[in-house]
Amino acid sequence: MNDQPKAPQQIVIVTGMSGSGKHTVFKALEDLGYFCVDNLPPALLPKLIEMGRAAGGGVSRLAVVTDVRSGQTLADFESVYTDLKKSRFNTRLVFVDASDEVLARRYSETRRVHPLAQGQGVLEGVRSERRQISSLKELCDLVIDTSQTSVHELKHLIQQTFASDSDTERPQITFVSFGFKYGLPFNADLVLDVRFLPNPYFDPDLKQLRGDHPALATFFQKEPETEQSVERIAQFLHYLVPKYRREGKNYLTVGIGCTGGRHRSVYVCQELSRILREEGLHPIVQHRDVHKDEA
Repeated sequence: MNDQPKAPQQIVIVTGMSGSGKHTVFKALEDLGYFCVDNLPPALLPKLIEMGRAAGGGVSRLAVVTDVRSGQTLADFESVYTDLKKSRFNTRLVFVDASDEVLARRYSETRRVHPLAQGQGVLEGVRSERRQISSLKELCDLVIDTSQTSVHELKHLIQQTFASDSDTERPQITFVSFGFKYGLPFNADLVLDVRFLPNPYFDPDLKQLRGDHPALATFFQKEPETEQSVERIAQFLHYLVPKYRREGKNYLTVGIGCTGGRHRSVYVCQELSRILREEGLHPIVQHRDVHKDEA
């Protein structure tokens, strides 16, 4: 019997140009259940794999981002990656790119400082970075050009490319809390109204708190109908989700609304997410209007 600890079964290495969308790729892999590490020097990757082995197989899928932020250690990447490709690990290298003009415009719009633009313009920094990492692009298994790609399209592409069979048994569920007075979420497939729940807005001690605050949890849990309502919504989703999947729907966005989107809808989204995570799913939670009612 082989008692050797299991190493990660899948390793995804993300590299590419600054401002191209590597962080979006990183977050999409994290949503798929990958153990993710950002800004890892290449020389440390074998040690990270050993740490995953020491976890007793608990880290089955590993994703790392390595780029020019690693400095001179980026020169070690090619040898490390070559050794990984020769090993038994299922390793894939993703290069995220965009045109120089698009990258420069993104940095100008966000007013962020390009890591190589010190003492020169943004476009010069982009070109300097491209010269440094151009050789990595030739090693890649997948090159993604985001020049004409939205954040949502990039995220969907990564999820479709790297999702395992177990990931695709059910659609990716996103819970969006919102306030009806600010309008419906534009991309919601289902919208549920929880304005029937007790409203902490009228309690001066709770009014300014968010629905994910422990004091709000105590408030809601005092009312049996709150727990019953969350459980019934969860049961409703259990019934619907396989049917959406049968029709080929990979993504399901559920809008949970209250009056202002600060208390009841936030709490219900958090509770539904907790229930699904306990069942091994990886729902995404977005609180669209949680800051709009702040005084």
